[in-house]
This record gives sequence, C-alpha cells and structure tokens, in this order.
Amino acid sequence: MKHRDFFHATTIMPDEVLYAMALTRLSAFNGAQVKMLYDRLGSATAVYEHRHDVAEVLPDAAPRLVEALSRWDDALQRADKERQWLERNRLLALTPADAAYPQRMADCPDAPLVVYYRGGANLNPRHCVSVVGTRRCTAYGGDLAEAFCRDLSQLCPDALVVSGLAYGIDIATHRAALRHGLNTVGVLAHGLDLLYPARHTETARQMVAQGGLLTEYMSGTKMDKLNFVRRNRIVAGMSDATVVVESAAHGGSLITASIAGDYHREVVAFPGPVGAPASEGCNALVRDQKAHLVTSAEDLVELMGWQGEPAMAAARRKGFERELFPALTPEQGAVVSALQRDNDLQLNLLSVKTNLPTGRLSALMFELEVLGLVRPMAGGTYHLIG
Repeated sequence: MKHRDFFHATTIMPDEVLYAMALTRLSAFNGAQVKMLYDRLGSATAVYEHRHDVAEVLPDAAPRLVEALSRWDDALQRADKERQWLERNRLLALTPADAAYPQRMADCPDAPLVVYYRGGANLNPRHCVSVVGTRRCTAYGGDLAEAFCRDLSQLCPDALVVSGLAYGIDIATHRAALRHGLNTVGVLAHGLDLLYPARHTETARQMVAQGGLLTEYMSGTKMDKLNFVRRNRIVAGMSDATVVVESAAHGGSLITASIAGDYHREVVAFPGPVGAPASEGCNALVRDQKAHLVTSAEDLVELMGWQGEPAMAAARRKGFERELFPALTPEQGAVVSALQRDNDLQLNLLSVKTNLPTGRLSALMFELEVLGLVRPMAGGTYHLIG
C-alpha cells in the first residue's frame, strides 16, 4: 500500500492529529490515565475542549495530570512544528480514530494516542506476529528465526512480522522476513529522524519498501533507556502473538512476553538446550506455563487456529514439507551437501570435501550467503542455516 492510500484511509480531521500529538507531550508521565480520558471523551479534540474540567470527567485523575492538561500552548506549538516536519518528509501521524492505526493496539489500555509511520505495509493485516529475542543470539537462534519466517511465508504469506530492529534476534528476523517476501515492521525507541543502530540502516531502508518503521516518539527525541522498554508494549500490542526465539534469564524479550500475556495475546517460545544461557528465558517461560512451546511456524499456525485458512489448506493438500533449499547449481549443491554432513567448515576443508578450488568456493559462499543459506562465522568457518 502506498502512502497516498493511507491518507485516503484517514477518517479524522487534521486538528485531531495535532491535539493528539500535543496531548501525548502533556501526558508522557501518565499514559494510562490519559488513554482512559481519551476513551471516555472519544477524541483528543474533546480532551482539549474539556481541558479546564478534567477532574470532573475523570475524578481519579492525578493532580499533576489535571494541572498539565490545563496548559496546552507550548505543547500545541511543538505539535504544529512536528506536523510540518512530517508533511515535508511525507510521513504519517496516526491516531486510534484513523483506519490505518494498528487497531489491535488500540484495544490496549496504555496504547499510544499517536504513532508516526514511514512505510507502505498495512498495519492491520489478517495475521500479525511479533518475534523477539536476545541481542546476543547464537547460530541456533539465527537458524530458528530464518526457518520460522521461511515457513510462515508459505503458510501465511500475508502475515506481518514485527520486531524492534535491535541487534540479535530482532535484526535476524527482519532480514529473514525480507528474504522470504514477508512484510516486516520495526518499532523504534526514538523519532523517525534517526536510525539506531546505524549499522541496520540498509535493512531499515529495505523495510520501508517491504513493511515500515513505526514509533510513538517525535523527531528529536533522545534515546533514553526507558524508551526502549516502553516500545515493547507496541511490539506486543500490535500483534496476535509474540514469539520468543532466544532469551537469557532476564531481558527485554521477557518484558515483551509479559506485556503480551497481560494483553491476553498468545505467547510462544522456542525451547533450547538445558543450561544454555541464551535459552534460559525461553525454557523458563515454557516451564512456568507462561508460553506455549513451539518448534516451528506450523506449530504457531495450528495454535492460532489459522490452519483452516486458504494458504494453510493449500499447503496441507500439497503435503507441506520444509524445503530448506531452493534450486541450486551443482556446485552450490555440493557445498550444501558437505555442510549438511559436517557443518561449520573452513574453506580449505570445504575444498577437500567438494573438490572445488578455494577461489571458486569464495564466490560460491557469497552466492549462498545472499540466498540466506549460509552464514560466515568467526574463525573463517561457514555455517549452514536450517
């Protein structure tokens, strides 16, 4: 969907967006109460109109909030400046009254009253899945993310995959989704005027064309640690289910899983080896019955009851199989076969096992890496994914 389509889907007056942006600035310290006030009055514009009798509308409102909502001038000026910046950069500001706003999230008690969006993907697809995990993922976790997106693209090709664009499982998932034709959205902890981490800029550029970038923060927002925690509720709230691929005993992915559970969304986790630090969190979620154990995208699809839908039914009629590898040239196939027998090999050993010169192997490894089949590892070894 192109930007213009989103503008056509807008059902609210421009001033409502302005008031929503200003209201968010006034209430950053008490989002849940402001959401309650917003729901009670029906719009940010109505909140502005009742700015002098907030305590009457919401008797339990905190005195600090009542005081803040009586003075809008500075917030409205900042909101108008932001609106002009958005228009110059052809970006969107969406409120819960807008058809393009992620409506799954609108049901959450602490949903943001405005989100800023750069991208073309529909934020309200039939299926939406968030995938989270450790920033220090292992090859095992990277393989799981790759296989999950690959299989999900066969079972639910319309699915939107959401994550946080962070190091580790997040970026591995975004890149796998892109490779397998799934739309993917990254939820940011800062404004759309910058990109963190910067080394993910190229992936983010591809996501804008095949998904998008979403945030609740205005341009110029400083990267605060709390912002990264708060964005987890958006990752959880805009999805039908949250998938935890790898997680240590503590970390942001477990926070996201907990929020998803509070929102009454499904939480699933991939198990890992007992005692493996990167899988302690996932194993604990399953052990404590806070997440369903899954080993594949097919498990998730069955858990969610999506298996009766056309894409899944067609896959079953064909006798769904996980085809790890696309059509390969004989040389590529020889390399894959060697790594299937004995994974994580250096070029010199691959040369012996495939009878191919190392010069030719270097080119082949690049080709297989582009196909998403191998990953270069430390020590000059190559790891077969899947």
